[in-house]
Amino acid sequence: MAFEVLISLSSFGAAEVGRHGQLWCSQLSRAAGADSVEVRGEMLRDADAELPALHGLASVYSSPEGLWAEGGMLDGAALQRGIAAAERVGAGRLKMAIGDFQASSHASLAGLKTALAETRVELLIENDQTVRAGTLAALQVFFDAADRVDLSLGMTFDMGNWHWLGECPLQAAQVLGHRVRYVHCKGAQRLPHKWVAVPLGDSVAPWRAVLRALPADVPHAIEYPLVGDDLLAVTRAQIDFIRAARA
Repeated sequence: MAFEVLISLSSFGAAEVGRHGQLWCSQLSRAAGADSVEVRGEMLRDADAELPALHGLASVYSSPEGLWAEGGMLDGAALQRGIAAAERVGAGRLKMAIGDFQASSHASLAGLKTALAETRVELLIENDQTVRAGTLAALQVFFDAADRVDLSLGMTFDMGNWHWLGECPLQAAQVLGHRVRYVHCKGAQRLPHKWVAVPLGDSVAPWRAVLRALPADVPHAIEYPLVGDDLLAVTRAQIDFIRAARA
């Protein structure tokens, strides 16, 4: 999959998506010049109606569920729900976090490998904002275990999430860059008591160096707030920004 610019539909915010729906947001994204979109499972209001309507507009489906449930058991049902949703929307890729992957979880990697062999949907592992599934150490343990059973998995690299856990995104990019198949472009700023997502151009992070450490020929998605009176113009400007940053 060559370099493309996507919009993660969460970028429009829960209120806007709730008001208009993900189909409307997808159509706006495409009108603004996006190559595709990432559908957000947690924002679906009526999956049976929305997923078929979105078919052909999305290349990634994002599941809000973790692969391993609390206690370390592989959540095969969550995986199958994610695969089914990706297939219904016509997305070739499913994005999930590892969830509560533990030492006792290693034996269940064979089951994950078997399940993935039965679908054309590609699973991509994302670093989320939890210690158990979003730190460099946790992800290295997981990927090393997967490698040992010959389970080759790509990664969704969220540039911003590392900050929420006190991690260095540049170090993570240098270590995990060879696994990255999809990039979530997300800037970060620190408020008095929390981190917030912002456009890359407003980020306090060394985002240019992080991008240089990541593959340039994989899809890049905007996953930061897109707001303004002229939402089409705002979205178009940010798409152009990402393209220029990777030119």
